[in-house]
Amino acid sequence: MFADSAKIFIKSGKGGDGHVSFRRELYVPNGGPDGGDGGRGGDIIFEVDKGLNTLTDFRHVRKYVATNGKEGGKRRCHGKDGEDLVLKVPEGTVIKDFETGKVIADMSGDHMRETILKGGRGGNGNMHYATATMQVPKYAQPGQDGLELWVLLELKVIADVGLVGFPNVGKSTLLSRVSNAKPRIANYHFTTLNPHLGVVDLHDHESFVMADIPGLIEGASEGVGLGHAFLKHIERTKVLVHVVDAASTEGRDPVEDIHAINEELKKYNPDLLLRPQVIAANKMDAVSPDGENPVQKIRNVFEEKGIPVFAISAVSGQGLKELLYHVSGLLKELDAEPVIFEQELNPEDLIVEMPLPYTVEKLEEGIYSVEGPRIEKMLGYTNLDSEKGFEFFQNFLKKNGILDDLEKAGIEEGDTVKIYGLEFDYYK
Repeated sequence: MFADSAKIFIKSGKGGDGHVSFRRELYVPNGGPDGGDGGRGGDIIFEVDKGLNTLTDFRHVRKYVATNGKEGGKRRCHGKDGEDLVLKVPEGTVIKDFETGKVIADMSGDHMRETILKGGRGGNGNMHYATATMQVPKYAQPGQDGLELWVLLELKVIADVGLVGFPNVGKSTLLSRVSNAKPRIANYHFTTLNPHLGVVDLHDHESFVMADIPGLIEGASEGVGLGHAFLKHIERTKVLVHVVDAASTEGRDPVEDIHAINEELKKYNPDLLLRPQVIAANKMDAVSPDGENPVQKIRNVFEEKGIPVFAISAVSGQGLKELLYHVSGLLKELDAEPVIFEQELNPEDLIVEMPLPYTVEKLEEGIYSVEGPRIEKMLGYTNLDSEKGFEFFQNFLKKNGILDDLEKAGIEEGDTVKIYGLEFDYYK
């Protein structure tokens, strides 16, 4: 079975923690801080591989995690960066956030390689935090967490022209006749379960890509049959060619078929009906010359709506030249660039702030110490003598988890907290 969608979990690497260490040299009893920075976490990168045409590999492996950055070392040594994880996908793959359905990236056109999740930044080592008042900082910055997402991969074929119609109306035969495609053809419904692409070369060195979209049925927009799986491949096409059985060899009314297909397109995505449409009244070789001309009936309904009708036979080749040159003319009037889905969600918006570097230390029974560069700065511009200022500082300690860490260290009500020469009594 052609695999054109897959749900997978991706996670970038966590940044390595900064390191706390001090120089230990002969004749230098109190060396300064020399803790190095942590390494960057690995990225999750998607890359187009033009040798692929399905998402089958992602059906078997659903979890993809890049490696974490390593912790910094002593003597200002930088931790090793985590390795990026590169996932190969076929051209035309759209990456969506599974929860919201928003497009993250469309691996088409110029977008051949995209970094989807960036790895976390490495934390600063304690060598960055020496100040005039704190010459031996015992804290370093933790590494930034990686990002994680469940994403939906959808392969949407890249074609200029999409052949649409009910099963067994001759779309595959038409594509094989006018292009280099070799779809499997037989006289039963749903022969084509996979979209087929073919390049149509005209005599004046012009060409375009045509896709045989598997036969649609009523209810396809609600997912009846394989409706959603087929309809998504129409979204990139610029021109739609309705292929109908003009001879009604299976008793179907071609006019009703066109209305039914357009209704499914409208329900799935109303914008599809804004694209140029052409009707290919196929199987003219099976129409009795003595009976009523079925093509005129189709023209009476649709040509007044601006939709041209071409009488063709995919088997004999009748009318194909006129159809193809008309389609080529329509394409010249449209934007030459392929249809690319715009980004709707940037995973970088999910990045959280780097955690604060600080230490919580029990000095002796009932006395605790808290230190950190942001805490020191906060004390410099906060008026702790005012009720509002003191409340602001308390909220800062709570929001950043410092009060939680004091609880974990065993602090109790009435104990003392020392912060840069200031002393506070601890109460919940």
